[in-house]
Amino acid sequence: MPGFERIKGFTLIELIVVISLISIMLFFAFPRFQSNVLSDSTKEVSRWILLKIPFIKESAAREQRRYILHVSLDSNKLWITHEAMLEEALQSAETNAYKLPEDIKLLDVEYPDQKKISVGQADIYFNEKGYSDKAIIHLENDNNEKISFIIEPFLLRVRLYNSYEEFED
Repeated sequence: MPGFERIKGFTLIELIVVISLISIMLFFAFPRFQSNVLSDSTKEVSRWILLKIPFIKESAAREQRRYILHVSLDSNKLWITHEAMLEEALQSAETNAYKLPEDIKLLDVEYPDQKKISVGQADIYFNEKGYSDKAIIHLENDNNEKISFIIEPFLLRVRLYNSYEEFED
């Protein structure tokens, strides 16, 4: 037919296939990108503390053993031991300790009846009856934001504050 020109372009099916392929690629690539690039180390440390402390309390009560959360303020590490561990297992626990990210610093551990421990190692005890020492773990990130984790003796849950909290006299 003279005068009838064929318009060049993509068909609807071609467009749907290309958009579907791009969507599938983004679906698998974006979570990996998000976890690597957009991860917040403050949240990572908070999750570790908020999940481990109730676990330690439950384990101490269930196994009828005294557990200890060791907080090394000098090396910025946290690790867990219990009273029945052998010397080799204690060394292994310290070697495999949870190392805080470089942009997070352990400031101190505060007890209600003692002054703050800001150098060396602080230990928080979890009794076989299910209660623990009352303590506050203070952290600071590179943005000078301070975080406080309050461990209550008879509560499983750890309270998290986005500020520097202290025990009142």
